[in-house]
Amino acid sequence: MQSKPRIAIVIGSTRPTRFADKPAQWMLAQAQARGDMDVELVDLRDHALPFFDEAASNMWMPSQNPEAVRWQETIARFDGYVFVVAEYNHSITGVLKNALDQAYKEWVRKPFTAIGYGGVGAARAVEHLRGIGIELQMVSTHAAVHIGGGDFMTIHPMGGNQPMEAIESHIQASAKTALDELLWWAKATMAAKAAEA
Repeated sequence: MQSKPRIAIVIGSTRPTRFADKPAQWMLAQAQARGDMDVELVDLRDHALPFFDEAASNMWMPSQNPEAVRWQETIARFDGYVFVVAEYNHSITGVLKNALDQAYKEWVRKPFTAIGYGGVGAARAVEHLRGIGIELQMVSTHAAVHIGGGDFMTIHPMGGNQPMEAIESHIQASAKTALDELLWWAKATMAAKAAEA
């Protein structure tokens, strides 16, 4: 078993004017600074996924669409995930939901956390994400990072457009806890899977 879990930071928005890159890059820096996980960005813009149109989930039969298969191969490389979550109408983005649906067995028994942003820090969207993740047999951590209210307006381009460092003192503790929990669960699930092999 490799010593460092491989963690993907999945950018869950593809809009040309998305805000996701700012928190994604900040979370990437937080994870890389730890040195106890190998982390990389996975951008849904790089995966031209169709709306799910397979005969069944790939839990039951192989997917036919080459982009779906490429997506499955991409996420299969990782031991855990940090989802970058925008809140659209009290839930996650359509592209993130579709990306989650385009795989199944690749998500099973792997942990995830989230960094969410919006008026209430994407709290409702993150709760929806947790429900979806559990149905995919994932392990949801307790902690997540929520950028909301004044913090969100401080760093958003339509507000103060300040760098993430302007609000870092407000969210760094939750980021550390979220990554600590993700690391623990990644190691635990990796060990359990290795024991089964």
